[in-house]
Amino acid sequence: MALIRWLGEENSLFRELDRMQREFDRLLSWNRPSLFGGYAPSVYPPMNIYDDGESFIVRAEVPGVDPKDLDVSVVNDTLTIKGKRLIPECSENACYHRQERSEGEFRRAFTLSDRVDSSKVMAEVKNGILEVRLPRAESAKARRIQVKAS
Repeated sequence: MALIRWLGEENSLFRELDRMQREFDRLLSWNRPSLFGGYAPSVYPPMNIYDDGESFIVRAEVPGVDPKDLDVSVVNDTLTIKGKRLIPECSENACYHRQERSEGEFRRAFTLSDRVDSSKVMAEVKNGILEVRLPRAESAKARRIQVKAS
């Protein structure tokens, strides 16, 4: 009888399940990316990778990272982004109330679905966003085949 009452009280079962799922996601997000969006602190830098048909474009959030501390490399079909993020030190009298920004070295590597022309790869940082353009190798580009009538 108690279960029927719980189910009938303005969907309290579903509200409780939703609350538990949010709490569970919050707890797990400190160790890995959430299944429902968001970034875990250990996944840095967050990035998007998309394909415009001619090139792969990678955009990574790297605010506060000096471009001299970034290393972008392409070997065959694998892109690797390495770097170092330093947080300015506080005075010795300062006491943290909250510390969410991490510092140190990071490395992300991705295997792309096609080969790229590594001689034409370009990388630029603007407003804290690293953009890497990776043009497809000629052999990986789609070609239109002319069909001849016989």
